[in-house]
Parts: sequence; C-alpha cells; structure tokens
Amino acid sequence: MSETAATTTGTTLRSGPGRLLVAVYAVFALAATARGTYQLLTRFDEAPLAYGLSVLAGALYFVAAVGLARAGRTSRMVALVCVSVETAGVLAVGALTVFWSAGFPDDTVWSNFGSGYLFIPLALPVLGLWWILKVHSEDRRETPPAS
Repeated sequence: MSETAATTTGTTLRSGPGRLLVAVYAVFALAATARGTYQLLTRFDEAPLAYGLSVLAGALYFVAAVGLARAGRTSRMVALVCVSVETAGVLAVGALTVFWSAGFPDDTVWSNFGSGYLFIPLALPVLGLWWILKVHSEDRRETPPAS
C-alpha cells in the first residue's frame, strides 16, 4: 500500500462522522465498563449474566473506538469485527430481554435494545458499520491496483 493511500485513509477515518463515532464509542466504553464492573463487584449474586454482558459490551466499545480512531486496514477490520459482534449482541440481548425478562433481572447496556440509553446502543453499530464500509470502499477506489 502506498504512503498516499495510508494517509488518505487515516484522514478519512478521523474526520467528520468518524470523530463523532469515536467519541460516542469512548463514552459508551467508559459507561458500560464502569457500570458493569461496579455491579459485578457489589451485586454479583443478583444478575451476573447481565452485569457480565455490560462489561463485555464496554470492552467491545473500547476496541471499536480504538479501531475507528487508528488509521489502516487492520484497525478497520478489528473495528468491523467488534461492531459486528456488538450488532449481534444488542439484537440478541434485546430480544432476550423482551421475550425472557426473567433471565435478565437487571438491565444491561443492551437490554430492551438499549432503551435505557435512548436506543443509542441499537443505532451505534449501524452507524459504525456504515462508516467502516464507507471508508473501506473509498480506500479501495483510491488505492491503485498492485502491479
């Protein structure tokens, strides 16, 4: 990959919507990890699955934020995997909390599709996937084929 393509990709990832996504992912990483960790330490016996999922969500948000903030295809692929797992998580946990609420006696960041967080956890991975795929397609157009 040429130096120009790497610079262009780095600028694209860190500009416009990319900056906002990184900031929101960072805030959610801190919020979900702090809340889940506190709940695991103080009320583990009440809902360990729910609290553990909050910590997992926070870790995914953190890795996705770092992947979105860094330039390069590898970072973008790491972010893509994290955001994809996050999408599956929010949909699965959201559905489980609607249809099997007894299994989740306390909320997670993904409970009821993120209703406790204004449904941002449901919208965030959609926006993240859109941004990653947009940057990837721009990168493919700008990178000349290897000869």
